[in-house]
Parts: sequence; C-alpha cells; structure tokens
Amino acid sequence: MSGSARAFDEVPGLRALVRRQAGVVSRSQLAALGVTDGHVRSHIAARRWRTVSGTLVVTHLGPLTLEARHWLAVLGAPEDSVLGAHTALTVLGLSGWERDRVHLVVARGAKVAPQPWLVVHESRRLRDADVRRIRGLPFHSVERAAVDAAAWQPSWRTAAGLMAAVVQQRLTTVEKMHAVLDDVGAVAHRKVMRAALADIAGGADSLAEIDLARLCRVAAIPEPTRQAVRLDARGRRRYLDAVWELGGGRRLVVEVDGVGHLERERWYDDLLRDAEIGADPTTVRIRIPAMAARHEPERVVAIIRRHLGQPTGTVRTSPDSRRARF
Repeated sequence: MSGSARAFDEVPGLRALVRRQAGVVSRSQLAALGVTDGHVRSHIAARRWRTVSGTLVVTHLGPLTLEARHWLAVLGAPEDSVLGAHTALTVLGLSGWERDRVHLVVARGAKVAPQPWLVVHESRRLRDADVRRIRGLPFHSVERAAVDAAAWQPSWRTAAGLMAAVVQQRLTTVEKMHAVLDDVGAVAHRKVMRAALADIAGGADSLAEIDLARLCRVAAIPEPTRQAVRLDARGRRRYLDAVWELGGGRRLVVEVDGVGHLERERWYDDLLRDAEIGADPTTVRIRIPAMAARHEPERVVAIIRRHLGQPTGTVRTSPDSRRARF
C-alpha cells in the first residue's frame, strides 16, 4: 500500500524522513523503509513525486527550496562530500556574499550528476576535522570554506574582501584563519589572503605605508612625511599617513586604507576626518586601498605623480607585482 496517496501515513518513518530532508529522499532510504521502486513509479505516475536523478526522489511537485538543493547535492554525491565555499559561509552566517548556486566539495575524481544549480569542486583535502554537521547536513567550517571560496575567485580583490568579511562579521578570528592558511598548502591568492589578514589585524596601515614608501623610492618620487600630526575639530591629535609639501603652502595628503576601514565604525570616522581635512583649502587629500600598493603599484605611482605634477612615464611590473620596476 506504500504506493498510494496515503504513503506518509502507511509507511512508518517516511513522514519524519521527508520532513528532515526537505522533501528529498534517496531510493536506498526508501527501500530501507519498505518503499520499492514499483511504489516509487506509482507515485510518479500519479504525479505526486518526481525523480531528479536515477537515485534521488523529490516527494512533491513544487519548487525546490535551497535546503532541498542542499540535500539533493549531498545525497547525490559520494559519502565524504561536503557543502562548502559560499554555500557553507551563507549557512554559517556570512551576509553579503550569497550565491545562487550550491557549492559542493568532493574527492578528486568523484562523479556527481550535473545540475544547473550545482557547482562541484574537487579537492584532495577532505578531512573530518573541517566538517560541521548542521541539521544533518555536512558543511565545511567557516575557516575552510572561506579559504576555499577565496582561492577559487578569479580576482585577488574579491579574495581579499572575503577574508575581511568573515573576520569583520565576527564569524572567526585572524588567528584561526592564519592557522588554516598555514595548513592548506599552495592555493591561489594565498599571499593576498595573508596580506588582507595582516590589514585586519591592525598592522595594515603601517605595512601599507612601508609599501608606499618603498614604491616612492623605486619610482624616484620624493618620500613623504609619514604619520604627520594634525588636530581634529575637538583638538585631539590625529595622524596623517603620508604628506607631500607642494609649495606655496599647499600639500598632498595620501591616506592608505586597509580593509579594516570597511568596518562601519571606521567608515564613520573616515567620513568625519574627510570632512575636517577637506575644509582646509591648502590640502589635497586622496585615499588609496592598502592592497593597491602591493598588487597594482603602477596605478598608485601614476596617481601620486599626477598629483605631484610629475610626468607619469612608463611603468613596467615583473610577474611578482611586489617587485615593481618603474
């Protein structure tokens, strides 16, 4: 009788299984409850259920929820597969980085039935220590998911931003992220991720200022005065990252912002500082991202030269942009 419309009432455990797995079940799970392939065919013929692949069944005809797609991804893959990258990060609380498709991490060479909403990543690093169980589903930890997601980005800027986001949203710490990076081996954007974490940890501004001073020396630009003192509107001492005297009482101020400046409190303070400095007609102030001095030095040099009234010249960079040649 388990092929009838009353199957959820007639088959012990079926209703609980379907609820737990967002309407998705495997044929092996059904068989364990006494629901045969013939019963499944009866439900499909009656337009109560549908198959998604040869081994998976959805026990309704409505749209698939995100949780249902999670179950379809996991049940349709080898046992050690894990929901990771952006999918894990979203479930674990990261906001602003959501993706439409489900990201699944499988062992190298594993076969998974393709789905239009599924992204499959192969990995040699599938370890139980990296896995967290949430409502019965396996997800990578924040740290592992963040490193994977960042490494799989085509842009180093996105990788750096993701590192900042997981720490700034307090899902993990810089120390925990460093520990994972120490253990992960050679992955794309690893140096960028480390630099972004250094920015977040608070050493960013000083590190970026050193990078900026180095660029000036290499590019034959006069080095600026660093950490020049100014008084804010309340008379408190504040410091300017880099200052050039332009002559005639005018000056150029360059502020080097690490990713920590994206935090709401820093952003608030930065806006007020801009307003205070901008009120001085003798000061030209520009802001550059800390990562730019390391990864796009030619653009930074061209910008500074333009404001200093120097010819921009021709800029060449080596494959390692940290060793720029001007």
